[in-house]
Parts: sequence; structure tokens; C-alpha cells
Amino acid sequence: MATHNPDHCLFAVPKKGRLYEKVTDMLKGAGVEYHREPRLDIAICKDLDMTMVFLPAADISKYVGEGNVDIGVTGIDIVEENGSEVEQVMNLGFGKCRLCVQAPVSSKITDVKSLAGKRIVTSFPSLTKKFFDPLDKELGVTTSIRFVSGSVEASCGLGLADAVVDLVETGTTMKAAGLEVVATILETESVLITNPKSEHKNIVELLKHRIEGYITSKKYMMVSYNCSVDVLEAVTKITPGKRAPTITQLTDGGHAVSSLIKKGDVVKIMDELHNAGARDILVFGLSNSRM
Repeated sequence: MATHNPDHCLFAVPKKGRLYEKVTDMLKGAGVEYHREPRLDIAICKDLDMTMVFLPAADISKYVGEGNVDIGVTGIDIVEENGSEVEQVMNLGFGKCRLCVQAPVSSKITDVKSLAGKRIVTSFPSLTKKFFDPLDKELGVTTSIRFVSGSVEASCGLGLADAVVDLVETGTTMKAAGLEVVATILETESVLITNPKSEHKNIVELLKHRIEGYITSKKYMMVSYNCSVDVLEAVTKITPGKRAPTITQLTDGGHAVSSLIKKGDVVKIMDELHNAGARDILVFGLSNSRM
């Protein structure tokens, strides 16, 4: 059984769900190695003085803000809802969605002010109250905000609410429930957070660099090609890289060029390079990086 070393940095990650899978993939790619025993919510890292703690995503910002753990991954929406005093180290680029006021399509509501004073059901009562308070004050009404922990989208259909405040990612669940967005309260995504008073700033900074390198490797690929000197300027304009391309002169007077390109642009850039006179065009995947 894993036991926590009191001198270790504590890293809280979601214990289950899609966010858990995204975070574990990211940590594996960033070289953070650990073994988690079944049904155990703690694991010791192999090469870092760090202990992983697996917690509900909704609680992570509280633990980090109160100093119970040093660093964690959760959503901006959770940080704001809990009012946690944490430092946001970096955005992670996944878990992107919006916290929205949603009303039945049949109600044909276009102005969110018309929902002030009505019944709202949500899993985000603090953010919902913060949003509706100015409207209530302006209109002299009091919005009824009711908390539920799940299946928020069903509330209108059951007659429990006039509207809901819930997260929207693709909109599939919202549309299936006969709802539509009336207003957006917050745009959110997963973030790496830390306690401002953590004594493990060195590990926090190391993790930041590792994760940045992994995220870059997922966004980019390396293209390598040969070209003659007369088309060098034209082809390097196609592949300027993050800073600049690497250019090596060949013994035949030509040049070898390598540069980072975005994954989504690979086929288009290869076509453009070939049409501009580049040859021997190869593309390589990246497993990690440091910039």
C-alpha cells in the first residue's frame, strides 16, 4: 500500500471520468510515472518527490486553495464556483466548454432578463447567483436558484424550473432536452492550479515545462525536406516554424530544411512545398519537446 511522504509535493487529479483519462494521458506524455493500485486513491511517483492524490474534480480547487495539496487539475468553472484562492499555472487545452443559461426552445426566450425572478436549477449556484444578482437588482425581483447535483437538463421538462444553468460542450444533450442557449456565463477549460504558498515551487515549475512540452508535441509535427537555393526563400515562407526553420547546406549546393508545422496543416503544407519545388518531403511525429 502506498503511503504519503510528508516531504512530497501533493498533486491532485480527478479520480474518474473523461477528465481523469485526459489528465492521465497528459501526465504519461509529460513523463510523470506512477502506479495506482486498484481502489486506492494515492500513488507515489517514481522519479519525482511527488505523491498523486485522486479526488473528485469538484473538490480539487478547495483542497489546493486550502493548502491540503500543492497542485491540481480541474476546470476554471470549478475554481470560480468554489471561490478558491489558487494560482492558475496554465491552461491545458482540453475540457473546453461553456457555462450557459438554457431555456426551453418552446419558450422562445431571447433576452436573459426575462428569466430574472424565475426558477433556475443548476449545479453551479454561486456562479448562477452572481450572474442573476445584478439583473434582480435592476428589475426588483428575486430569482429562485435551486441546486441539483446531476441531470440538470431534465429540470425544465419535469416542471421544476423555467431555465437551467449548465455546461455546454457539443450541445447534444441540451438539444435532446429541448433546450437552447440564452446567455453564456463563463467559458471554461481544464487548468493546472497551485497553492500560492506551496513550498514546492521547483516541482510546480518542472511540471509546467514538462506539460508545455507535451502539449506542443500534440499540436505540432516536424517536416523535413530538401530544396535548391533558388527556391529556398519561397519554401521557408511556407514553413517558418515556431521561431525559424533549421537550414543545413548540402554538398550538392542545395539545402536541407526542417521546421515545426501544425498537425492540422500537414497535408496542405506538403502540397505547397512540393508545388514550390521542395523534394524528399518527410513528416515526423513528436513524442515530447522543450521550447
